[in-house]
Amino acid sequence: MIRAALAGALVLLSACDQLSGGNASQRPVAARDFPRADRPVAPIVSTRWSSEEARDRVNEAEDIMDRAGIRPGMTVADIGAGEGYYTVRLAERVGPAGRVLAEDILPEVIEALSRRITREEWDNVSVKLGAPEDPRLPENSFDRILMVHMYHEIAEPYAFLWHLSPALKPDGELIVVDADRPTDQHGTPPRLLACELATMGFRMEELIPKPTAGGYFARFRRIVARPDPSAIIPCAINQRSQG
Repeated sequence: MIRAALAGALVLLSACDQLSGGNASQRPVAARDFPRADRPVAPIVSTRWSSEEARDRVNEAEDIMDRAGIRPGMTVADIGAGEGYYTVRLAERVGPAGRVLAEDILPEVIEALSRRITREEWDNVSVKLGAPEDPRLPENSFDRILMVHMYHEIAEPYAFLWHLSPALKPDGELIVVDADRPTDQHGTPPRLLACELATMGFRMEELIPKPTAGGYFARFRRIVARPDPSAIIPCAINQRSQG
């Protein structure tokens, strides 16, 4: 009887583990109350999407910043900043009266970016080490938060977005640039992106193709408060049918 009860308990624990996306004890503490994404998460394979020279030849950053409404004096977060392609161009656009916070989850990337910021004397830029489940941004601080070619690499998207949400000012916007392909191919289908953001209270305001930026531009506004983590239901969308 005892052995049977123990076996039954182990089965229940295993089922709960599968629903939470694996061994809960191996997940960051700040992510354990949240479901895992019901789709693959792409591994981080590079700190750059393309060379800065190639991106500038097609006017990528200027085009994205124009579409995002980046203006002098704004405070902007560059999430997954990598080598700083957008960081330094955002810093130039917002000017001395504005601020840019460059965030990444890799300590070596943050160290290299810090050296670049110091070397190039970008006095309006700060760098911050984030976590896969929490970008660790100050609340009510940003006019725009940019995530360029990195959304598909977020290991804990629901926890990450939940912690990110309060960092936007009331009229702030979240900007996502990504490729329209499955997440295991280093992109995010727009329908999947809109669904996952909607679970956090965001509404897609604009979606336009941006082939010069390697995919599309999506603009979101927060329209309702973020949900209780226990109420979040992962989006189940067949990525292969998105076209």
